Amino acid sequence: MSNDEKEYVLGIDEAGRGSVLGPLVIGGVLMQVDRVRFLERIGVKDSKRLSSKKRSVLSRKIKKITQTYTQIITAEEIDNLRNNGTNLNQIETNAMTDIIGKAEPNKCYIDCIDVNESRFHDNIQEMYPDIEVITQHKADDIYDIVSAASIIAKVERDKQMAILRKEYGDIGSGYPSDRYTIDYLESLDNEFPPIVRQTWNTVIKLKEKNSDK
Repeated sequence: MSNDEKEYVLGIDEAGRGSVLGPLVIGGVLMQVDRVRFLERIGVKDSKRLSSKKRSVLSRKIKKITQTYTQIITAEEIDNLRNNGTNLNQIETNAMTDIIGKAEPNKCYIDCIDVNESRFHDNIQEMYPDIEVITQHKADDIYDIVSAASIIAKVERDKQMAILRKEYGDIGSGYPSDRYTIDYLESLDNEFPPIVRQTWNTVIKLKEKNSDK
């Protein structure tokens, strides 16, 4: 944060939390409080309500008028952390607090990842007592600064998935609800590459099913 007494606000959101393959991406957007109105002017919305093309255009515009941050956590890193006792909420919280530490805002809005908003809020607030922390479910649909972060996170994840498709072929969107992703996982015959989150129930059940054949 600058020493010029200006107030800065940070928005944080994620993309790829529920995916069974590919990375989890945490996005952060920092800007002066008195400039946040410009996000509405450029048409920022929750990334899920925008087309891929529109997200890409907005991502470029956001980067021109804000400071952006991304944390990319690979499937392999997620598995290693979970196997060592770190749950997904803590993995995300660690990445989010890392962004907060780098951005040094006065205020921070976060799309809540925990079913218990108060617990999540208190975990973040305890680490940064001097920052006003607001955590809320669906914050990406309520606050423009979080909508902007959701766009940054989603566009980065889409970019990472495109890189993986070049190497691994048609892996689909990476989500268990996607038939193309499930077809890809089933084609592997229990020989899963590092892009697959092997600690996910989808994969565990598939391994058991294949073992019973």
